[in-house]
Amino acid sequence: MALQFHSVPVTPFQQNCTLLWCDDSLRAAVVDPGGDIERILAAVEERGLKLEKILLTHGHLDHVGGTAPLARQLDIPVEGPNKEDQFWIEQITTQAQMFGFPPVETFTPDRWLEDGDTVTVGDETLEVVHCPGHTPGHVIFFHRPSNLALVGDVLFNGSIGRTDFPKSDHQALIDSITKKLWPLGDAVRFVPGHGPMSTFGQERQTNPFVADKRFG
Repeated sequence: MALQFHSVPVTPFQQNCTLLWCDDSLRAAVVDPGGDIERILAAVEERGLKLEKILLTHGHLDHVGGTAPLARQLDIPVEGPNKEDQFWIEQITTQAQMFGFPPVETFTPDRWLEDGDTVTVGDETLEVVHCPGHTPGHVIFFHRPSNLALVGDVLFNGSIGRTDFPKSDHQALIDSITKKLWPLGDAVRFVPGHGPMSTFGQERQTNPFVADKRFG
């Protein structure tokens, strides 16, 4: 398979920071570097990868907290999330204080992402799907050739993202999952923002929040 991945749990929230890399070139992207950048860089070095960009699903602290120092240290661009999450990134210092995290720096992504955009990792291309609800600017990354999605905090194994934050929207989240994720196919494996992987088909059968029987 041409696209490989490896998740590194970071921060006290055990957020799944994921390395994506192209087998042919060993060029890589890191998705949601929430913190613990030494651990992320160790995983990059261990695999002999060249990190060329940072991809972000949304603006919450545990997903973006390590972005500014990592981008500066490696001089790499930041792509994502959708601009609707700009307010979260601008408030990152306040988020850190609220959750008892060490001080973190704010930043401005080099590229805001829209529904239907694509991003590249080495020679591989991933589709961008805007999936609001957990946050208004949340995006997911889908690699169609390998049926792999990185869904951030939209969907989990057995659960869904929280919608008790400013500008969260529970119905929008349900719509994002059922109208944007499910059509990608039951066979799609996904890496959630926290916890173990699953497939869309498994969640359609058993997830108490979005299983098909709830809407049948």
